Amino acid sequence: MNINEETIYKVANLARIEIKEQEVPGLIDEMSKILTFMEQLNALDTTEVEPLVYMNETHNVWREDVAKAELPVEEALKNAAEHNDRFFMVPKIIEK
Repeated sequence: MNINEETIYKVANLARIEIKEQEVPGLIDEMSKILTFMEQLNALDTTEVEPLVYMNETHNVWREDVAKAELPVEEALKNAAEHNDRFFMVPKIIEK
């Protein structure tokens, strides 16, 4: 693909970025290198390669999420500065 100034300005407009006039020659060279590399990748035969979602095949190893009472309420509240029979009491910090 032929990259010229018009293409650079069009891509910059689509990307909503501002480029300076002196940056254009360097961008033409960089975009040409990128597209040349992409053409090399497109030439590879990938018919035997399975598509990837992630780079490794690690499966979810998390434990099952099961709700259970690990700490009794009385035990959790015993060191609280203020509490009632089931909840921590904290000072009000949001005013209406």
